[in-house]
Order: sequence, then structure tokens, then C-alpha cells
Amino acid sequence: MTGGSYVYNTYPEVDGLFSEQVNEQNPRVRAQILNKVQQIIHERVMFAPVMEPAFLNGVGGRVGHHALGSIANFPYSAPYEDLTLKAK
Repeated sequence: MTGGSYVYNTYPEVDGLFSEQVNEQNPRVRAQILNKVQQIIHERVMFAPVMEPAFLNGVGGRVGHHALGSIANFPYSAPYEDLTLKAK
């Protein structure tokens, strides 16, 4: 949407629909508007992230092996399969 972080190219039609759905109270109508936005994005082969993944890390008193730094230049506590929790 125009004015957002890291926004380079926008479509006024998508901006208008997005602003419209923000103010819509009816969940069904809002879903229809968002479906229209997705359809436009799909048809124009645009890239539009709809969420930003959380910066997940497993660190704390109960975490046994946190794996931070196990993979060079990788900022997450991964691989998650190696995380362990200490007993209470």
C-alpha cells in the first residue's frame, strides 16, 4: 500500500480496495474485498507479502540446547528439532 515500509510500486486500485476493507465491519464483505485484492495481485503477477515472519528464537532459563550460532550467519535458534527444554 502506498506509504508503507519498503513500498516501491503500487496500484491505485489495490490501494483503494485495501483502504475499503480496513473500514468494513461486515466480515463477509471484507473477505470479498480481500479476495478481489488477491485476484488482482495474482493476475498482475505482483509480489505482495501479507505477513512478516516473526524473528523466532528459543532462549531462556528452561531452554537446554538453544542452537544459537550453530549455523554461521543464521540469526535464528535453529534447527528447531534440536531445541530441548529442561524439566521444571
